[in-house]
Amino acid sequence: MALRGVWQLQKLIVSYSDWGGSSRGLRAFMESHLPAFQEKNPQLEVATELIRGQHPHLKAFYKNKNQRVVCVKNMDPEDILLHATRLRNALGRKVVKLKTRHITKHPSVQGTWTTAVEF
Repeated sequence: MALRGVWQLQKLIVSYSDWGGSSRGLRAFMESHLPAFQEKNPQLEVATELIRGQHPHLKAFYKNKNQRVVCVKNMDPEDILLHATRLRNALGRKVVKLKTRHITKHPSVQGTWTTAVEF
């Protein structure tokens, strides 16, 4: 995703095995969808990496020095394209678990409002 007009994903590494059965979908993705994906995203550096004996995965490197790895074992080429697009659209930030449902800069002095009022 673009943050202030700058794409956050710098590099996408496609790791696969040339003889492994779990990489069958990724090899088909590299033949059919990867060239078009590279043409649509000229700002993105896409590299392929041959790793034998391991399951295939996509590794994304972002501008804020974070990285994400998505396992694409036994997936179809369309599903792999969906994961690559999601990695491109992500900002690369870490996931933060929220403690409450609402976040405010100025919390109420009186407390949160509830319907169960007891006098």
